[in-house]
Amino acid sequence: MSEHSPLLVGLTGGIASGKSAVASLFAQLGAVVIDTDDLARQVVAPGTPGLEQVRETFGDGVIAGDGSLDRAILRQRVFHDPDLRRRLESILHPLILEALSVSSRASGGPYQILVIPLLVESDLTDRVDRVLVVDCSEAEQIARLIRRDGGDEDSARQILSAQAERKTRLSAADDVIANEGSETELPPLVARLDRFYRDLARRREFSAPGLRLP
Repeated sequence: MSEHSPLLVGLTGGIASGKSAVASLFAQLGAVVIDTDDLARQVVAPGTPGLEQVRETFGDGVIAGDGSLDRAILRQRVFHDPDLRRRLESILHPLILEALSVSSRASGGPYQILVIPLLVESDLTDRVDRVLVVDCSEAEQIARLIRRDGGDEDSARQILSAQAERKTRLSAADDVIANEGSETELPPLVARLDRFYRDLARRREFSAPGLRLP
């Protein structure tokens, strides 16, 4: 690793845990934030090789009338079919990881927040220097999902079952933000981590003991 390379922090957490809110707060503090969900859309934009690979694999039915990927239809196709999901991942993951590497190299900064929702599930923890998990209880995740998407508890539990267990994510974490309350409680926690990461980057102590907040 170059002595000038940034500290790479992989930000992850279960669905509805508050990852996006935390990432937004880091960005407001001037941190470089790279979101793999954004990259996932870029690599299958109209005219890209990624979109053509998806079309060849899943058929024209996953292409919307304007030539873009119909993400809702594709999500329905793969959600209940592990084999199809793995085929999709075999197409998208290499493209997303390459785009992530390119963006990271171009972005600089003392530290970078790499938002990777499936960081643990995809066994990508070795690609970052530290793992930051935004955590909340399963009951809170379910309540937020129902409020956000208007579904029921059974559908919310199905979504959760497709992700890593909470204890698995936490066992992989260096740093943890407990986000059981409202988003108004997050800014001081993120500000503390921002100072912590800037200090680690300055001292080049990427493997320092973690923070568990609050």
